[in-house]
Amino acid sequence: MLAAFIERTGPPDVIRYADLPDPTPGPTEVLVQVGAVAVNPIDCYIRNGANFWPLPDRFVIGCDLAGTVSEVGTEVTRFRVGDRVWGSNQGLLGRQGTFAQLACVDQEWLYRSPEGVSDEDLAATALVGITAHLGLFLKAGLMPGETVLVNGGSGGVGSMVVQMAKAAGARVLATAGSVDRCAAVRRLGADEVFDYHAADLVQQITAAAPSGIDLDWETVRSPDLDAIISRLADQGRVVLMAGRDARPEFPVGPFYVKGCSIHGFVMFKAPAASQRRCAEDIGRWLASGELKANIAVRMPLREARQAHELQEANTLHGAGTLAGKIVLVPES
Repeated sequence: MLAAFIERTGPPDVIRYADLPDPTPGPTEVLVQVGAVAVNPIDCYIRNGANFWPLPDRFVIGCDLAGTVSEVGTEVTRFRVGDRVWGSNQGLLGRQGTFAQLACVDQEWLYRSPEGVSDEDLAATALVGITAHLGLFLKAGLMPGETVLVNGGSGGVGSMVVQMAKAAGARVLATAGSVDRCAAVRRLGADEVFDYHAADLVQQITAAAPSGIDLDWETVRSPDLDAIISRLADQGRVVLMAGRDARPEFPVGPFYVKGCSIHGFVMFKAPAASQRRCAEDIGRWLASGELKANIAVRMPLREARQAHELQEANTLHGAGTLAGKIVLVPES
């Protein structure tokens, strides 16, 4: 099979695209003929050496996939040959990744593809959708009628948070970095969207939510906790999902006087059962049209190195040239 893989960690040019032996599924694994994969910031961190677990020899990169079952292990009970499936959480915790024509995935990390939803849309939604769902509902306990602010609503995760919060009956405010991106976030369903470059951003948010924000979702790597907590309502919650090296000042007084809480998490540490519950909602919302994939760029899998360059330029260096997901399609 053709695959994008690395033999050592480093910059994007360590990625090779070449033949590897076809994988063989273990007893509880499913062999997937991959139809589409997507790039995530964590893929770049792992490729660059930020790993807390050993990588397989000739490590296939990538977390997300969607495709068709071509073989099942002897103990697989949830899928049959020919089923369309999607999933995430690969290329993590020592598992092989997905950027290949074939991928072996344990059945607990796979979900049935809803009718009428493409492999590209499913792959683009996988990690970011599960992340958004875990944060909104499992961690922060979003309730209908609450006001949510998504700081960075046009990106991969942010666009999922906007749509899921709206589907759950929340009032959704969001920020984005340009007129076009603000318009795109409005099309996703946000009630009000603000350009985060605006000099009067604080005043705009205050006017839009005079009683405060119930749930503030931060996609930025260096959150301004003074500003965030100042705009929270009593019992307000903050979700943090980025900024491993950030060390912002923390306004202890306003935080505890309002009875606030902060929730930080990474999706790949969530149990398989929790992620499956997320996938059930995601599949239903994609099928109904309440949730739409946010695909910015489509590329062939052989251009995995260029895809990593583009993702890294935006995630780490603030290039501002990407608003959504990069999806790659293997050669048939």
